[in-house]
Amino acid sequence: MQARLTARLAGDLSTYSELSYADYMVLVALSDSPGGRLRLFQLAADLGWEKSRVSHQIARMTDRGLVAKQRCGDDRRGAYVEATERGRKAIEAAAPRHVETVRRLFIDRLTSEQLDAIAAAAETILGVLDAEEADGDG
Repeated sequence: MQARLTARLAGDLSTYSELSYADYMVLVALSDSPGGRLRLFQLAADLGWEKSRVSHQIARMTDRGLVAKQRCGDDRRGAYVEATERGRKAIEAAAPRHVETVRRLFIDRLTSEQLDAIAAAAETILGVLDAEEADGDG
């Protein structure tokens, strides 16, 4: 279900916006962060992606003018990633339809009890993942 739903959402985004699903996920993470910017390692952690995947995605998005990298003052090797004006406009344009599609295909199809059950299951699994990561098993 998750794979099919993600594929459908990705297809919808690419049809009705200039963003790929990965672009959208990056821009959401940046939009949700304090100051609208993140270090690459923070972005990778937030998205659950490998550092190399994030680096390649950011390079593609930089080439398209959606994000920019800025040097980190306290770590000369590090950089912040932030959305450009073009990136902010792209996500603002894409978000309403994306949210409507998520609601139409998922949220609105489930009862409150079903949504609560999914949330409870997700909290349980995330708790296990957090505990294993804290123990060094993850």
